[in-house]
Amino acid sequence: MSKGSAIISILIAFVAGLAIGNLIGHSGGGDESELATIAVDEGGSRGADNAAPAPGAANNAPADGETVRLRAEVPEGAPQRGPSDALVTIVMWSDYQCPFCSRVEPTLARLVQEHGNNLRVVWRDNPLPFHQNAGPAAQAAREAYDQGGNEKFWAMHDLLFENQGSLERADLERYAGQLNLNMAQFRAALDNNEHQAAIQADLAAATALGARGTPNFFINGVNLRGAQPYEAFDQAVRAELANAQRMVQAGTPRAQVYASLMRNARTSPPPEPAAPAADARPAQPQPDPAAIYRVPVGESPVKGPANALVTIVAFSEFQCPFCARVEPTLTQIQERFGNDVRFVFKHNPLPFHQNAMPAAEAAVEVQTQLGDEAFWTYHDTLFEHQQELSRENLEQWAQALPRINMARFRAALDGHTHQARIQADQDLARSLGASGTPSFFINGRNLRGAQPFPAFEAVINEEMARARQQLASGTARGGLYEALIANGATSPQMLPGAAAPAPAEPAEPPPDQVYEIAVPRNAPTRGPANAPVTIQLFSDFQCPFCGRIGPTLDQVAERYPTQVRIVWRNYPLPFHQNAMPAAEAAAEVFAQGGSTKFWAYHNLLFENQRDLSRENLERFAQQVGGIDMNRFRAALDNHTHQAAVQADMQAVTAAGARIGTPSSFINGRLLQGAQPFPAFEAAINRALEE
Repeated sequence: MSKGSAIISILIAFVAGLAIGNLIGHSGGGDESELATIAVDEGGSRGADNAAPAPGAANNAPADGETVRLRAEVPEGAPQRGPSDALVTIVMWSDYQCPFCSRVEPTLARLVQEHGNNLRVVWRDNPLPFHQNAGPAAQAAREAYDQGGNEKFWAMHDLLFENQGSLERADLERYAGQLNLNMAQFRAALDNNEHQAAIQADLAAATALGARGTPNFFINGVNLRGAQPYEAFDQAVRAELANAQRMVQAGTPRAQVYASLMRNARTSPPPEPAAPAADARPAQPQPDPAAIYRVPVGESPVKGPANALVTIVAFSEFQCPFCARVEPTLTQIQERFGNDVRFVFKHNPLPFHQNAMPAAEAAVEVQTQLGDEAFWTYHDTLFEHQQELSRENLEQWAQALPRINMARFRAALDGHTHQARIQADQDLARSLGASGTPSFFINGRNLRGAQPFPAFEAVINEEMARARQQLASGTARGGLYEALIANGATSPQMLPGAAAPAPAEPAEPPPDQVYEIAVPRNAPTRGPANAPVTIQLFSDFQCPFCGRIGPTLDQVAERYPTQVRIVWRNYPLPFHQNAMPAAEAAAEVFAQGGSTKFWAYHNLLFENQRDLSRENLERFAQQVGGIDMNRFRAALDNHTHQAAVQADMQAVTAAGARIGTPSSFINGRLLQGAQPFPAFEAAINRALEE
């Protein structure tokens, strides 16, 4: 059997045996699609029981208001962060290839930083079968643990998530080499699947607890599913911490708190009630998006005029992948608003990024010696080489700057001269409730995460109007920012929570439902126009699952050369900042060169999915050949095709469908996700028979 056939067989068995629809409903990353409803900031949100904790009971249905506590065991020798006598233990089941698992990592790091020795995080493996590199990655991390304990495990864990798109065997060996592991022992462990039994034990434990999807968390046994925002985790941890502190006061030894809770916990999820009552989320305070915070500029590096209408203060760090992803958006803001916007950089190196603090210290020293302009040059270099922030490279890049005193530079790094200043930035971020990265304050208004350009644009436009009103009241432009934040808050401002019905989980449509989605007269296609079966593919050039469906569609085209027509439709998800520009670029290539040029460009975009910068969009267009580049650039600058892209998305909404990407409508019937060829074959054959 070929490797591809084996993977397909595994997929089919998994879909049949585990009812993959349940994964879609209950976790951040359960199927091979990306949900359009996932939040942009620190991951998707799903319902979780965050009620005040109480000891669990027997494995029957819980009483109303009872917190369901499940027995999430901590196996002997499991990798963990934090002390074994922590009052709160988070047992997590995760997958190194799952994008949602990656998104929640900054949240976990922030929790560890916030709660210190009161929190322990325990890792357990749940490599999903449709992530072909997840199993080998799990084995690699376990071997790192065997060779070097928790220190080597978490170092390998961080490398795997930071390089989630590069988890082939050669990559795993390269990361092991970086960690100075015994390579002969490492290779033998992977060759012989030495850790498979332990991974299978983790999988079995997850299944017993009903935790099939990833990521999945048990906070002192209370289940929290999916890549939820920081506030959801923090609320659950604080509730459990309060309960544990009461137990200690009542006489339970600190080291016995978790074991005591687990003795009374359930060993399996309670049965679903026969007729569930209408669900409502508990009232939870939410950050006030209109709140103004007092965020001083201080000695931080600045780009843009001091009298700009809008000041954007960024709390960021050089090793954070989300901080790197938002950089093109910040460039776009600079290009769009010019001297009306000023940027300020503040440092917040997170503790689990081992190179982030040295990089921050190096950048502060560059600013100290050479000023803000040199800082921003160095800043750009650090982000361009985010995976290579060694001490040697920090020195090499600094040496390239004119007039740098390298002896002084090295002494600053050796003596940690600037750590106090960096710590002051971190303390400020924490006091404002912005411990995660990146986090932005736009004239004092907080915007969190690697948000797309429209999210920034909306706040900037509002703040420009507020700034002009302030000027009209007599404020001198040179003191504008200070006047705008003068009465700003210095601690997190929250809106009171209001109990509201929980949104329904995405439901599987009836299998026979046919959606009425008209095929545009002028859209990229493969196959004859008069084919009896039309597949309308709604996709996103930055979605990793969309990239995986390409070979399957090639197989469809080969199997049904005259019977199937494939029509491309755009569905760029809002948290993929390069997806809309890529869609517009592909639309312009189609406008100039028709379907042939479009599909060639389409292939280049997916082959280079992690490099969809404006520069590369232009380079790929030149590679295709025959494209008028002046016209191409003008189309992107003027967003010529944005309305057409949005029309594709609106067509789905108008038809009443709720989809992620990729989604295929086969003669109107929805097939969601990067399904294997047999699933397409069955749907196509059914359509041909009708």
